[in-house]
Amino acid sequence: MVELNALVADLRAEGDEIDALVRDLAPEGWSRPTPAAGWTVAHQIAHLGWTDERALLAAAAPDDFNAEFASFAGRAGLDRIVDQEATREAARPDLLDWWRAGRDKLAAVLLDLPPGTKLPWYGPPMSAASMATARLMETWAHGQDVADALGVRRIPTARLRHVAHLGVRTRNFAYLIHGLSTPDEEFRVELLAPDGELWTWGPEDAAQRVTGPALEFCLLVTQRVHRADTALVAVGDDANEWLTIAQAFAGPPGTGREIGGRG
Repeated sequence: MVELNALVADLRAEGDEIDALVRDLAPEGWSRPTPAAGWTVAHQIAHLGWTDERALLAAAAPDDFNAEFASFAGRAGLDRIVDQEATREAARPDLLDWWRAGRDKLAAVLLDLPPGTKLPWYGPPMSAASMATARLMETWAHGQDVADALGVRRIPTARLRHVAHLGVRTRNFAYLIHGLSTPDEEFRVELLAPDGELWTWGPEDAAQRVTGPALEFCLLVTQRVHRADTALVAVGDDANEWLTIAQAFAGPPGTGREIGGRG
């Protein structure tokens, strides 16, 4: 429970940071295009609000969530629905207040879930802690799009560790959604945190290794930067392949960004 409390506190903090970027925006700021093709700042916030509502539905009525997902025709139709709903919700006159209310309610609901509860989602089912981590990852990633659109360079925080952890843990998922066989062995991942600490995953003697800045790894696994624009280093063919398909978010394979496509 201590871990979940800390995760939800970090989720709240991530939302508050993005909120601070948009709360004083003039109308033209909301309509500013972001690096995601066809999406404005309003689309990004609308998407966060819509996915928070989906997470609430998964927690409160899992059968209804599964029925709704089935109506999307599974992952194949998810991209279309996501775009459609982002456009619809972006037109809300109460967009910011709606997002605030939804993220506050989700934080409270996650803390109240019985231990061991598994929530359905667009990838594998998740615990409350995993859902909090996933929502933090998505808030950070879409917040990066907003920051890039507004010309703001955010100061990376220790909350990136949650994003990096999810990026490591979703390695096999990335292979599966690309129709590829998952590697048999574990990888070693060593990332330099914003404060200079070294974050590590996997056995020290693993032959397949990824090293580099934590911020750039997080940007890569959320597909906010092209690998060529990072200082990430892969040792081993499998590790090298992983960095070309890494995806920390659920849904169909993302298209990533072009070289030099961030901001």
